[in-house]
Amino acid sequence: MQFLSNKNLSNKNWTNRLGAIALNSLVSGLIGAVGMIPITSSAASAQAAYGSYVGVGPSFGLSSGDDSGSSNAAVIAVRYRLLELPISLRAQALVFGDTPALVPTVSYDIPLNWQTDVYIGAGVVLQDGGEGNASPLGNQTSFVIQPGVDYSLPYSDLVIFGNAIIAFDAYRDGGGTAASLQGGVGLRF
Repeated sequence: MQFLSNKNLSNKNWTNRLGAIALNSLVSGLIGAVGMIPITSSAASAQAAYGSYVGVGPSFGLSSGDDSGSSNAAVIAVRYRLLELPISLRAQALVFGDTPALVPTVSYDIPLNWQTDVYIGAGVVLQDGGEGNASPLGNQTSFVIQPGVDYSLPYSDLVIFGNAIIAFDAYRDGGGTAASLQGGVGLRF
């Protein structure tokens, strides 16, 4: 009780000390908080469907350079998304048809929302089909345009993809344009 009744320590003195401690704590906290704020900031924007993937599905030829009709195949699709850029490296192998074809492209990706992006790609179709043997994209190496869409299923590593490939001067006899539609399911990595 002697401590509380000490005449040297008045209520005003205690109030001043507690106020100084509180002010010191507040200033220290503000300095610490300001130190945690990043120096640079950037505007938030939607990104393309995040992640690279490998997928499989069907490929349907929409055109034919001869009288044999269009051909169908299976597609193995790979997308490698470049981080920090809206660009992807893509490759599709059309297999189990009359002639196998490999289609490497570079695409520009446009995000629609957090799960979906559309893209337009350009590249070549590499193939060497003979007379009467054509892939869904013709029977010779040619320039291609590839529009498409990728949709990442929420809360999973699955991607649903779909695209069209248009090959110019795709047939040995008579040139012509070939087109195919691909779609399938991929697994992100």
